[in-house]
Order: sequence, then structure tokens, then C-alpha cells
Amino acid sequence: MRQMDFFREIMNILEERNAGRILILCHKNADPDAVCSSYALSNLLKQFKPSIEVTIAAPESVSKVSKAILERFLVDVTNSEPDFNKFDVIFMLDTNTIRQLGEWGKRICELSLPLIVIDHHAPHPETEKIASLCICREDVSATSEIIYDLFKEAGSKPSKDVAEALLLGIAFDTRHFLLARSSTFKVITEIVELGVNVQEALQILMVPMDISERIARLKACKRMKTMRIYGWIIAFSHVGSFQASAARMLVDVGADVAIVGSEDKGELLISMRSSNEFYNKTGIHLGRDIAKPLGELLHGMGGGHTTSAGVNGTGDLETAFKYAIKILKEKLKGCQRQ
Repeated sequence: MRQMDFFREIMNILEERNAGRILILCHKNADPDAVCSSYALSNLLKQFKPSIEVTIAAPESVSKVSKAILERFLVDVTNSEPDFNKFDVIFMLDTNTIRQLGEWGKRICELSLPLIVIDHHAPHPETEKIASLCICREDVSATSEIIYDLFKEAGSKPSKDVAEALLLGIAFDTRHFLLARSSTFKVITEIVELGVNVQEALQILMVPMDISERIARLKACKRMKTMRIYGWIIAFSHVGSFQASAARMLVDVGADVAIVGSEDKGELLISMRSSNEFYNKTGIHLGRDIAKPLGELLHGMGGGHTTSAGVNGTGDLETAFKYAIKILKEKLKGCQRQ
């Protein structure tokens, strides 16, 4: 399917179902890209179907930064489990596996409702099986960028507020554009032309780090174990929460790859990060090459981006780390650090 067919395909599904109620789902602890892309998609759908009712939901919570964004744009995101049977079509945004939805994912699998997945991660085979339409594009930096493209396909321009939200979603996922692709900068230029002040908008992302997140990072440092594989520094640690933040921090302080996990009653949650240098010199895609096979070994799911990925599964964390070491050793053969 050509990229320019996606908006038409979405509208076809809505028309076939005579959709009056839409549910947009984000992953647990929804980040700014998830909530901003959901807000923008809701606005786009209402432009073409003004009578449509849209509910945005995220299991358990949204992140602290996301809460500030939602307050700014007066957007409601419910954390209560929706009555799925009341909806005609379900969207899943910035979420490439139903396991990222927790118990809600099981409910979705039991339904016969159309499921439209929009994400910038590699599509997961299990997700593709249940999705009516899967818009998974690894050629963009954020799901918000995909939604911006949908506006263009529809021949519509986002309002200033929606454009600002899209900017924030992109900025967050690219670490303030440090990880942005060339196409992303073109999108940012077009958003600025819609009247968005980048410097003012980015201030909302400058939320002071919560004390609990700071403590989690310090615990990750204290518990860290390192090893070298073909000269590359690999760091492992475990914390009860903020695994992604801890992994980012370990890379920032010197690790080439950081793998941080948590274990709760046999349930595993693992976040991975790598440096740009690691990816550029080895070509190892964390989501595809490390997280995906690790998720399968742990009887769960894994996926993500080139330098950031996540895994969930079952078992014990030490065994999971051993699996990760084995996979890294296999992938790094012939990639000795110079």
C-alpha cells in the first residue's frame, strides 16, 4: 500500500462501520508522542466526521510530562478501562504490541471490532494478525509525524494548538531533535509556518525530574554491572520503575548499551538503550535485533527503535540478562570496537 493511501483507508473503515464512537488507545505510562498524536488524530477525524465521539484512553497512567501537555490543551485521557463494546472502531497509537496495553489487550483480542494501528516502530507479527489496518512506518521519528502526514494526505491543515502538540510529540521522541531524521526537520519547518513558536512550546517538556525517578536512577547506578563484548561496554541493572529513564542515564554516563529491567511475580519488564555510535558502527537495531528475539525467548514480546527498545515476558531477570548477553555476542561478531 502506498503511503498516500492511508487516510483514505482509515475513512473507508469508518464509513463501512458507520462509525459513531471511536476509541484511541495509548500504551501504559503514555509519553508525549502517544498523547499528542492521539489528540491530533482525534481532531483530524472530527474535521471529516463532526458528529463522531472520540475517547482517548491509556491503561494505568500517563507520564508526568504528558499530564502537563494534556492540561495545556484541555484534553481528557481516561485511565479507567473502557466498555469496548460501545465503540465501533479502535485505534492503537504509538503502541506496536497489545501487551503494552496490559489486561486491555486481552479484551481487544476477544472483540471483532476493526483495529487500526498507527506507530513508528517495526510492526509486530501478532499485531498484524489482529489489525484491520497497520500503519507502521520506521522511516519517521515519531508517531506524531505520521499523524501530520495524514493531515497532508487529507488536504487539511492542523490548527495552531494541534500543530504545537505534534511538535511536542516529535520533540520528545527525538530528544529535542537530536535523533531526528532529515524528513523530520521538513515537518518541523512546516509546523513553524503554521504559527508555532518552537522555543515557547518546548518549555512544557522541561518538567523537573520527579524525586522517585531520580532515586530510581541512583539505584540503577548502585546496582549496575558492566561487561565488555568485543570492546563494547554493556551495562545491566534493575529498578522497580523508570527503567527507560535509568537506561538512558547509563548510556549518557558511558555505556554503549544499557539494559535495565524489573521483575514482579515472574513478570519481566526490560528497557534497552544504545548510543548512536554503537548503532552507527555496528548496524545493530535494538528493537529488531535484540529486543524481538529476547521477547520470544521470554515468552513475551519485544520491539522498538534503532537505539531504544523494550521487552516484556516471564521468568527471572538474571536469566533474561544471560539471554541478552548471548544475543549480543552473536550479533557483535565481527564488530570489534576500534
